[in-house]
Amino acid sequence: MSIRHGLLALLERGPRYGSQLRTEFESRTGSTWPLNVGQVYTTLNRLERDGMVVQDGEDEAGHALYAITDHGRGELRSWFENPVDRTSPARDELAIKLAMAVGASGVDIRDVIQSQRRHTVKAMQDYTRLKAQAITAVERGGAQERDDVAWLLVLEQLIFQTEAEARWLDHCEARLIRLSAAAAAAAARGDAAGSPGPAGGAADAAAGPATGAAAAQRTGTARRR
Repeated sequence: MSIRHGLLALLERGPRYGSQLRTEFESRTGSTWPLNVGQVYTTLNRLERDGMVVQDGEDEAGHALYAITDHGRGELRSWFENPVDRTSPARDELAIKLAMAVGASGVDIRDVIQSQRRHTVKAMQDYTRLKAQAITAVERGGAQERDDVAWLLVLEQLIFQTEAEARWLDHCEARLIRLSAAAAAAAARGDAAGSPGPAGGAADAAAGPATGAAAAQRTGTARRR
């Protein structure tokens, strides 16, 4: 998440002070990525060091105001014009968890998948409810319409993201089942030939059939929005 560019975008609308930027940032994104004031001022200090913002006096309450510079506007335009780089994806805790669960002692990776799937579906339902509220707010219009539209776009991204996550979890479970079946078949062939079967490795971690609960949980997941 580029906090620096988000702050530059808000400053392009006029000088702001730190806590004001935090409030507007969270309002625009529905507090999906909350900031603290210290984080905001640390970012402002770096932007000032890089010549992208300058201090611009104080407001009536004595708050130090920051204004965007021409260099900052150029950086902001470049951010809007160029695609987000995906060559170095952010760390995904769920992907790391499943990777470490493969073959981990005392861990049934299917239980990990099924537990996450329930949580993901619940999150999707919550996001869908919030989306309905956001659409109502946008249709009603008003002084906060800009923030309502921005929040709606963020919510829809979260919905698509959770839908993709649910499909990926289904795929992981199916993959493990296929690997387990292949390992069992190879072991059976080895027994029939009178020689030891291959080491199960990661496939042994997936041994056992998928539960009926997991199958039921998957039903209709991709259609929920």
